[in-house]
Amino acid sequence: MISRGVTSAIAVVSVVALTLAACGGDRGQGAGGSTSTAAFNAALGKVFNPSDKKGGIVKFANSDDWDSLDPADTYYGYSWNFARLYTRALVMFKVAPGKASEELVPDLAESLGKPGDGGKTWTYKIRKGVRYEDGTEVKAKDVKYNVLRALDRETFPNGPDYFKQFLNLPEDYKGPYKSKGVDTNSGIETPDDHTIVFHLRQAFGGFDYLAQLPQTAPVPEARDTGGKYKEHVVSSGPYMFDKVDPGKRFTLKRNPNWDASTDQNRTALPDGYEVTLKQNADDIDNQLLAGSLQVDVQGTGIQSAKLGTVLNNPDDKARADNPNFPLLWYTSVISTVKPLDNVHCRRAIMYGMDRAGYQLAYGGAVAGGDLASTVLPPLIPGYTKFDLYPAGADNKGDLTKAKDELAQCGQPNGFETNLGYREDRPKEKATAEAFQAALARAGIKLTLRGFPSGDYFAQFCGNPPFVRSNGLGLCINGWQADWNDGFGMLSQIVDSRVIKETGGSSNMSVRIPEVDKMLDQAIAETDKSKREQLWRQIDKRIMEEAVIYPGLYAKSLLVRGQGLTNVFVTQAYGMYDYLSIGLA
Repeated sequence: MISRGVTSAIAVVSVVALTLAACGGDRGQGAGGSTSTAAFNAALGKVFNPSDKKGGIVKFANSDDWDSLDPADTYYGYSWNFARLYTRALVMFKVAPGKASEELVPDLAESLGKPGDGGKTWTYKIRKGVRYEDGTEVKAKDVKYNVLRALDRETFPNGPDYFKQFLNLPEDYKGPYKSKGVDTNSGIETPDDHTIVFHLRQAFGGFDYLAQLPQTAPVPEARDTGGKYKEHVVSSGPYMFDKVDPGKRFTLKRNPNWDASTDQNRTALPDGYEVTLKQNADDIDNQLLAGSLQVDVQGTGIQSAKLGTVLNNPDDKARADNPNFPLLWYTSVISTVKPLDNVHCRRAIMYGMDRAGYQLAYGGAVAGGDLASTVLPPLIPGYTKFDLYPAGADNKGDLTKAKDELAQCGQPNGFETNLGYREDRPKEKATAEAFQAALARAGIKLTLRGFPSGDYFAQFCGNPPFVRSNGLGLCINGWQADWNDGFGMLSQIVDSRVIKETGGSSNMSVRIPEVDKMLDQAIAETDKSKREQLWRQIDKRIMEEAVIYPGLYAKSLLVRGQGLTNVFVTQAYGMYDYLSIGLA
């Protein structure tokens, strides 16, 4: 997300604007049905090129490395999407186009969870006959084991912290490696081989959303290799790892012990998958358009360099889809780095940034999204439009107010700080350059520092000691809701209690005790309208503190790989559903 100047970006956006007018139609994603006719948005709300043909190897590419292939240690949306090929969580989002993909359905479990004790206990029955790649049967204790190992944030810095927050485990429990022998039945019980019971500290009616996390995929303790498990995850899904060359490539082949009769969600059409890592993002686009590659696994859309090509070539445009989804492209403004510990210095950034430049960096409204002024995207219930830092009619920022804020924070001539971004993403590099140019107008000097995507959260921008010692005042980020409500959108990026000093923090900048209390209040609130009002209040409180610069309510321009069947956008992940696709 290669460096582009503003002039070329403007040219791209001009082309896109003209092309959009000719595209026609809307981007509604809930229509249903199928089509075999190639057309713009043919995979939105319906299945493109339906087929039950088996065989072939689907080729994926990634512009960097995975954060981790271990289901306990991953938090990228594309990784959750892909992990369903080799793991089975308790439940999952339905494999379907449009709004249907937001529905939870059973996976490893026989049904959705059964609540008890007013929502403080949740029971799941594990399907019988589900087997690992070595032929051994999946047991309830294997699910428990992976949930517990995911709590070891030193070994597994990535991944969400929901289970740590909700499970009624001993306060100092640190996972099965460091807290070996500790009784954990207060949090999770497995009364028999096919039953698992979760005990919560507080009632939570949405626990099935936690049960769809990769952290509930089973891991057999006897096969666990700790931090090296990511090099060969033991498969419970239709595919298993074949060859793994860490940091370069890996392949999947069929799991001979996967039984389709135990799996109502997976068709397993391809014979396997070939994934290459650390490929140049623009080269991925070239290969995708040429047909030598079927899927850009990150699923964030083509880069700006190819926008004009895709939207002005009828054949290429007929392979494109333009979804919007509950994702915010934003930049963390980090108050633990001076002088950004002063709210007025942070507000100077809010006023000084060029919003239009942010949008241009992502390729304009089509490929990037609409200008944002809130943390909640419009697709999240509870969203309310407001703008605490107006950027002028041209959306270029308000330099007068920016300089006034600088004076109030004792930096009338500006200040210097560093900005982090993911170096393998051209759009993020362009965004960093847009920040650099815009804030220089107010006297704020930025030094840009690129880091690899795979370790971005674990070692760099999501690692508080590294952030402080390297003076990273700003870090470019993006966040899609774990599920489509205020809690699924906000909790892991605005709750200060999920910040981990060991690294892997999805929340880089929001440390507001009042927000933590409002989150707890919202979780306990059973009235939907009151709960959504709390999401609005949290959003406004964050913006008052100026610790997040909201850039864009995301859209993307995806390209269907040549020869793919059963292609559709899943709203659960905001990209193509990797579980459905096959090869013609």
